[in-house]
Amino acid sequence: MNHYITGAVIKHLREAKHLTQAQLAEKLCVSDKAVSKWETGVSLR
Repeated sequence: MNHYITGAVIKHLREAKHLTQAQLAEKLCVSDKAVSKWETGVSLR
């Protein structure tokens, strides 16, 4: 799995829904830091 493409897709879809990282995190019951790591690919290395 390419973490750069995955992170870019997560960010694109989040922004298309006009959500902040914190709002998406709340909906998924995770921290906003987790969403940030997904988008940057830090947690997938």
